[in-house]
Amino acid sequence: MANGYMGKLLRVNLTETKFEVDPLPTAWIREYIGGDGFGAKLLFSEVPGRTDPFSEKNKLIIATGPITGTMWPMSGRTVFISKAPLTGIWGESHVGGFLGAELKYAGYDMLVIEGQSEKPVYIYIEDSDLQIRDARQLWGLTTDKLTGAIKKLHQDPDVQVAAIGPAGERLVRYASVMVNHARAAGRTGMGAVLGSKNVKGIAIRGHGAVEVHDHSTFMDLAKEAHSRVRNNPQARQMGKYGTWVLTAVKQEIGELPTYNHQTGVFNGWEKLSGDYIRPKYTIADRACFGCSLGCKKVNYVREGPFAGTLEEGPEYEGLMAFGSSLGIDDYATTLKANQICNRYGMDIISVGATIGFAIEAFVKGAITTKDTGGLKLSWGDREQIINLLQMIADRKGFGDLLAEGSKRAAEKLGRVTDKFAIHVKGMEVSGQDGRTHRSIALGHATGARGADHLRSLVVVDQLGYEDVAASRWGADKLPEIIDPYTEKYKANAVFESENAYCIRDTLIVCWYSVSWPPIFWMEDFARMLPSVTGESYLGKVENLTKIAERQVTLKRLFNAREGITKKDDQLPDRFTKEPMPEGPGKGQTVDLEPMLHDYYVLRGWDLETGLPTKDTVKRLSLEWTKIHS
Repeated sequence: MANGYMGKLLRVNLTETKFEVDPLPTAWIREYIGGDGFGAKLLFSEVPGRTDPFSEKNKLIIATGPITGTMWPMSGRTVFISKAPLTGIWGESHVGGFLGAELKYAGYDMLVIEGQSEKPVYIYIEDSDLQIRDARQLWGLTTDKLTGAIKKLHQDPDVQVAAIGPAGERLVRYASVMVNHARAAGRTGMGAVLGSKNVKGIAIRGHGAVEVHDHSTFMDLAKEAHSRVRNNPQARQMGKYGTWVLTAVKQEIGELPTYNHQTGVFNGWEKLSGDYIRPKYTIADRACFGCSLGCKKVNYVREGPFAGTLEEGPEYEGLMAFGSSLGIDDYATTLKANQICNRYGMDIISVGATIGFAIEAFVKGAITTKDTGGLKLSWGDREQIINLLQMIADRKGFGDLLAEGSKRAAEKLGRVTDKFAIHVKGMEVSGQDGRTHRSIALGHATGARGADHLRSLVVVDQLGYEDVAASRWGADKLPEIIDPYTEKYKANAVFESENAYCIRDTLIVCWYSVSWPPIFWMEDFARMLPSVTGESYLGKVENLTKIAERQVTLKRLFNAREGITKKDDQLPDRFTKEPMPEGPGKGQTVDLEPMLHDYYVLRGWDLETGLPTKDTVKRLSLEWTKIHS
């Protein structure tokens, strides 16, 4: 097909043990571009409403974008899409590494996994050599051992492996898919979907190439883009410290989740910061395909109870999930916890938050040792955290309940434990707090997959960047836009950011390329896309904006089919009724309703139901969904 696409959609039907290759619908390119968009179109069209995520009717999609496998910087990411076991609604999880490029080189834009296998298998793809192979001898292996075994079996170190660990096999609802055992497609439970289908892993090797429409123009733009990444001050900091740079920032503004989001400052934050971690633990830097930033860090523990631990990560979210949120100021513990999650295949945010939920419920007397199987839970207990992670991965004892996620665990326990489950639509809140960051409050409440921090994260109301904010929303809105404690104009910022991030996730490029201040934005994507695709239509910002609106609304319609309405666009009482107890945001709470009103108006969603209006559905050419307010 060329022009950035391989032109093929590969299906593997596990029930019928066969592969099919379909042509990529060319109409999808102008309507959805790739990645998230292709996945949303296919999942809505082919998975019936109210399907059980563990049913054979559910599908798992691995999608790439037109610049995947090219020289564009930070284009090494891949998206996994399915109906989510954790939430029962729209599910997606992005991952770095080299898997997406390898799928393109093998000749496919997407892989769709359908049906269920009667026995454990793994899928092997090498160009046109397509196999469903017996994995009964591999079942039970951790992701690192499985990855090594598959590479050895095929005698090729360049085979890219997406694997599930024992947590995915046991259907832990936030089980992740691990790419080459160190990069996680973590959120919403994509690993559990594969586990339900008896798929232990996916191995991909390709020998082709991605051709673009105008190679000369594209290469000039790509070289310029790489230069912008290398010269960006924020990118250089990220290259040195990774996402650990965020710990100090979050502490300074009072948004470092501590003790299950009870407060936003943590006394032990310095031992979870980049300045402390890098000289003491970091032994190597790594990067994903096509990246000139290199934010991944390999770390080693030389002494203490976890001596000998060698692992890539954790990111800031891991430092929060296993550090400040659980009252732990020891980096070695967070690294060991991260290693367990990588090897057993579990999302660090959800598992950390679910443990935090349980500890707070126990400390405040809502549950007892009768509920925990004799465990006496407390903040800051390093050994206990490691033991709980193993219990969850094994689904043993109290760990079996926590493997369901905080929402389901609270529903089963009852006794007001739901007030300690910090989630939106069933997905646990990540390392932010709307009380000191109003725009993230709106993003969490309206996110298609639940409490999402990666689909619309705005930080001008944290860090300023007045010149960027003024150019985007006008100097007249500047005071309120950058004020973290007012709800005014936050919908404008979330709306535009969500649109830009949506195009980012259709291409697919790394989040850090469009973080704040952005290295690339909508104008840059519009400038680049015609040279890749040959589509002049994609060279206009207004057209990209419409494509983004279509995708955001299509995900909303997917959730509407599952029963999601305005009543679900809510936040935990912790953020709306419990004032921040200390720090810069002391006394602050979130007033969500005015932000929802403004956001719905911008999106063209009904103010009473939260569903897209008939006019909006028509404007975005989504009448085929047959859903509107």
